[in-house]
Amino acid sequence: MAFRIHDSVARGEIDNRAKGIVRGKIWLAGRAGPIVLELKGNAWPDIAGCLLTFTNPQKLLLHPHLDTLHSIQRGSIGDLTASRKVRVFDVPLEEALAMIRREEKPPEHMANSLYLEWFSEANGRVVIESASYELALSAPEWRMTPEEDAERAKQAAQGMVDFMKRLNDAVETHQCGQKDHEEPWDEHDYEKFLRECDARTDKYGELLDKYGDSEESAAKIAKEMGWNRTDDENGDERMSVEEMNEICEAAANEPPPEPDPHTEGIDWIRNENGDLLHPLQHRCSESAMKFWHKISKLGLDPSADKDLDQFMFEFQTTGTKLAGALSSVAREEGCVDPAFTVAYLKRALGHLHQAQAGLEAVAPKTLLPQAMIAEARQELFEIREGILQLMDRFRGR
Repeated sequence: MAFRIHDSVARGEIDNRAKGIVRGKIWLAGRAGPIVLELKGNAWPDIAGCLLTFTNPQKLLLHPHLDTLHSIQRGSIGDLTASRKVRVFDVPLEEALAMIRREEKPPEHMANSLYLEWFSEANGRVVIESASYELALSAPEWRMTPEEDAERAKQAAQGMVDFMKRLNDAVETHQCGQKDHEEPWDEHDYEKFLRECDARTDKYGELLDKYGDSEESAAKIAKEMGWNRTDDENGDERMSVEEMNEICEAAANEPPPEPDPHTEGIDWIRNENGDLLHPLQHRCSESAMKFWHKISKLGLDPSADKDLDQFMFEFQTTGTKLAGALSSVAREEGCVDPAFTVAYLKRALGHLHQAQAGLEAVAPKTLLPQAMIAEARQELFEIREGILQLMDRFRGR
């Protein structure tokens, strides 16, 4: 996904007074000096020829991966404007989200938003977007002609095209050498397939982040993702998105099967809502939530510390991956290949190892009580053992 850093920005300046070049400095939370921008291209007409300065009046939040942002950002301009139209809630975000959950519409209005996008040689697509910054704009030293604006738009679009090519290359890398679906697959084939799925998800996420989820953008995203095609390269007919949606909707309306009572507590349990879950997945998700609440009660914000954020994020992600691996087991869907389950469990194990690494990095910082560290360490170890046992079990099938 795009490297979005707006919550970490203290202040900055964007200088497009030299035609064809954008220079800038941006001061970020947790960094002693500013990152420096040296970019090719021009801003939108509202900023072109001007020096824009901005400050963030909101509380700064430390981006968990801010240390990977290169101090000198070289590359090309995407869209740079201070007049992008966005919808802004008239009530605090927490209140707006509560209204949405009650299926109420929060009061809102249209506002101008600062939108700074560039394509960095070191970090890919970087975005700063906020309607709450305080802006100051100098008088323009040059004006953009309609022809120059058309060229600017063309260059900005080409930056996105080049960036999408990198994502397409990642998809094709994982497609290369993949077995035919008619042949037997082992866990390694499924691992490759899942990496391809990750690459496609990243691509879709970038498109959605860039173009939004409006009806107008849906066609553009579908074209980029290749969803408009009904025939593959061999001329065989393929299902449309609408047909796939109909199949999924029909499956969702089917009553769930009744599980085997003899496997209760081994392959399935029911939660308080009556949903079927695998015991290990349920334990992992509930445990991650328990530690999140414990950390919150200590007055800590996990995102404020990179290692603490890694521990919590990877712990929660492990639960999500276990759900993907084991939901079919809980529902006793025998059509799932055991090799696929093993490949998915490997992914969960990888995230659990990252959670363990984050926890061990947190331990010497005295952020958490030693008793909590020991409890979390034991919990992660036992979940890891549970994953390994399941992998052995499904390999035996």
